Amino acid sequence: MLMGTAAMIAVPVQARDGQPYIGIEGGVTLPNDNQIAVNGVEDRILIDNENGWEAGGVVGYDFGAFRLEAEGSYKEFGVKTLHSPNYGVPTSGPARVPGFYEDVDGSIDIASGMVNALFDIGGNDGIGLSAGGGIGYALYDADLSVNPNGPGVVIDKDWSLAYQAIAQVRMPLNDNVDLGVKYRYFVLDKLNLVNSQLENYRDDFETHSVLATLTYNFGGRAEPAPVAAPPPPPPVMAPPPPPPPAAPPPPPKAACNTGPYIVFFDFDKSDITPEAAGILNNAITAYANCGTARVMLAGHTDTAGSARYNMALAERRNVAVRNYMTGRGVAAGQITGQAFGESQPRVPTADGVREAQNRRVEVTYGPGSGM
Repeated sequence: MLMGTAAMIAVPVQARDGQPYIGIEGGVTLPNDNQIAVNGVEDRILIDNENGWEAGGVVGYDFGAFRLEAEGSYKEFGVKTLHSPNYGVPTSGPARVPGFYEDVDGSIDIASGMVNALFDIGGNDGIGLSAGGGIGYALYDADLSVNPNGPGVVIDKDWSLAYQAIAQVRMPLNDNVDLGVKYRYFVLDKLNLVNSQLENYRDDFETHSVLATLTYNFGGRAEPAPVAAPPPPPPVMAPPPPPPPAAPPPPPKAACNTGPYIVFFDFDKSDITPEAAGILNNAITAYANCGTARVMLAGHTDTAGSARYNMALAERRNVAVRNYMTGRGVAAGQITGQAFGESQPRVPTADGVREAQNRRVEVTYGPGSGM
């Protein structure tokens, strides 16, 4: 069989490069039909071949991205039908009998020896692809008869030039062994045979094969060299004492965080929830760094309810926040508020939609707050 494999791009040299290998393969062969010329006249006999089996082996050397290998293989298959409607074939006597013959005895055997050139990509540590081709010689041996007791249609053999193309996918099972699947297109050129009446049969012959392959790569992965122990470190000298630390700089003045601090409310409610209280406590603590900055409250609602009702609800929420802040030390004279109702949603929605992100009061400090 032909073990050609190749791919179009080279890979860096790895553990199996520069090593020999051997392999075995086997699978199914699918021969093309034969159109046989008799005494120089084309297509006098048509043969429909059966699928058969194929087995073989290879010995090669991996140069890196390129491989060379010698291959031997053997194929065998039978014949389904033989058709010679006008010329005929020998059956039970010297005369030729035209016809369509379904019971054809015998088989066709092909033994070949090839030299293949292959190019590889990958395959040392993962899935690899190969493609290539080969050339050599093959012995075609046919023993066919349409009558077990009569003369043979073809009982002859011939040596022929052979060539092939190969594609393969393979995967390493370990550092040495690859498992693969190979496709081979195999051609015999200008076969010359004779029948029992010494008539000359001439044909070119082609097969397609799908094979499982098992390859052993010599050499494997080299063990890494032991790492030498590092030299002992030089003696450590005691560092000089550090200089006395410099006086720390004065702490920076805390900046005023102007917000906004956003307080959310339940649907149709103006009560301060525990979550809202936590946010307001943070806002009140931050206000201590803002001096006498103005506090602006902006009340909002979602779009559920009428615009007039929502404007009043937004104002009630402002009042609830104002009362909470004045109750914890913020001067009432510093707080102003404006109700926006449903006119400025934080999350745009259609009218009549309850949206928690829109039920809010935004607290901001300083000039321009609340705008």
